[in-house]
Amino acid sequence: SSLGRREEALATTQEAVAHYRRLAAQRPDAFLPDMARSLANLGVRLSELGRREEALAATEEAVGQYRRLAAQQPDAFLPDLASTLSNLGAVLRDLGRFEEALETTEEAVAQYRRLAAQRPDGFVRDLAGSLNNLANMLRIFGRHAEALAMAEEAVSQYRRLAADRPDAFLPDLAG
Repeated sequence: SSLGRREEALATTQEAVAHYRRLAAQRPDAFLPDMARSLANLGVRLSELGRREEALAATEEAVGQYRRLAAQQPDAFLPDLASTLSNLGAVLRDLGRFEEALETTEEAVAQYRRLAAQRPDGFVRDLAGSLNNLANMLRIFGRHAEALAMAEEAVSQYRRLAADRPDAFLPDLAG
């Protein structure tokens, strides 16, 4: 995919999902996380190709799997759930399903807040990105004051990150 060979990336990801489905059916404890990750990747690959309905199905399935995994082992799988929720919000937005996209994006922000409170070094950037996504969603609904508050919070997070590591985070702050 990074080389622009999106169709080949899609085919390979579909194959991975098929293999992990079989493996997870036999040994869910060992292979369900891999299947969930492959489904999330499949959603991204499909979305890149504009196949949004298919992307939605794969991403929703990935979110469902990550919800179950995070309920059992939050430290291990809450980051994956938050990331996949963020992707789901984007797919829903692209499909014009704005209310669902807003709810999903709010949930992603809530999960990233939780993660950033526990491990700021690992998740403040993700929180800032999700806050920015939420600001954009709120703007669609004309909720400008709330959108501004989320955008200001995102900028504040990016400023702190850029102060410590400008080479890594100044582009995020500028965006």
